[in-house]
Amino acid sequence: MMKRIAFAALALSMAAGASAQYYELANQLPQLLRPALSGSWQYKGFVDASALAGIGSSRANILSVSTSQGFQYTSWFYMGVGLGVDVAFSNYDGSLSRSDVPGYWEHGANKTGAMLPLFTDFRFTFGGAQNALSAYFDLRIGATFLLGNNYLEFDNGYLSNNGQFYLRPSLGMRFPVNSSNSKQAVDLGITYQLITSANNYTWTGRTMTLNALGLTIAYEW
Repeated sequence: MMKRIAFAALALSMAAGASAQYYELANQLPQLLRPALSGSWQYKGFVDASALAGIGSSRANILSVSTSQGFQYTSWFYMGVGLGVDVAFSNYDGSLSRSDVPGYWEHGANKTGAMLPLFTDFRFTFGGAQNALSAYFDLRIGATFLLGNNYLEFDNGYLSNNGQFYLRPSLGMRFPVNSSNSKQAVDLGITYQLITSANNYTWTGRTMTLNALGLTIAYEW
């Protein structure tokens, strides 16, 4: 009986905490929407370069350059759209037999491929004023496409040139570089990148997932 009472009290406490968070978020929504409604939002842009090491069974090391363009809605929230170019170097060691993977014969395959990610970018900044050192969390969600007719070859299959789901969160620090213009800064962060879809060819099916982890340096203005 006492355990049930304790569990019920814990549940009520968690519900109350969640309600308080939702209430706080609801109170901040007018502040978030006010710049959009008044037209006072500020244009902002980013350009960045990343070096990512592949992890997992299907691995590709990735060198990436991308840009994001959008609006700073509040001091802590940015949203925009972007594109980039990723050069992927697969871990293929030459052991794959083409006849083992259906759907391959219509295409050639390479160990290196260029990919075009298209994404929506959400960025949250923590730690005070724009002209001070702060932390950021960046989340990019979209799709990426292998350029050209050839597939990207791995030990267990092929990444096709159909659209792939693209997810790229980053966490890092923002360093202002111009005391007279707080919009200008250099960012250093740790980046994880996920590429996956069921549009590929492997021994066991159509789903292939690529994971990579590395560093990103960016300039914002």
